[in-house]
Amino acid sequence: MAEISSVQVGLSMNWGIQGADYVYDSKPCDFQDLLVSISLHRATSVEGEVEPLATRISSRNDTLEALGEVLSDLTKLQAMFDSDADGDDREGTLQQSSYSTLEEVFGSVNFTDRKMTKYEVEEWLQRVKSKIDALNNDSEQDMSRLESLVDRRDEAFSTASDLMSKVSDTRSNLISNLSS
Repeated sequence: MAEISSVQVGLSMNWGIQGADYVYDSKPCDFQDLLVSISLHRATSVEGEVEPLATRISSRNDTLEALGEVLSDLTKLQAMFDSDADGDDREGTLQQSSYSTLEEVFGSVNFTDRKMTKYEVEEWLQRVKSKIDALNNDSEQDMSRLESLVDRRDEAFSTASDLMSKVSDTRSNLISNLSS
């Protein structure tokens, strides 16, 4: 337990005031310090939520970039087919990087040796576009959440800063009044 100073005993006996009415993080503190500590704790806990969300957004952006390249590759492949080709008599080859991305994002793919018919290209174009749309929707939600968390974090730090300033001013005024 913390040692009680003679000033605290004097305040308590003469005025009924104790210097450390609260215990925060196993340390005695007064009300103002308690409020500041709680505000700082709130800010750091919100900060703890920001980092994983930012990591998830970054990972999703990487996936979106890779899918954009796949979309470009599929579009070029689609343009290689004649407009009247039925899709069964010709095959086009997908780039290895696009093939790897499709396997990474969708799991196993239904074509072999990176060769695709016109029908498969069109099917995969739709699947990739749908996946990009879904990821974009998730990104919008996460960005809104991130914005909210950053606002909450800034508010908590601002509150802690304001409290520290007010506590300092109050203590300065008390000391000034006591010395007058």
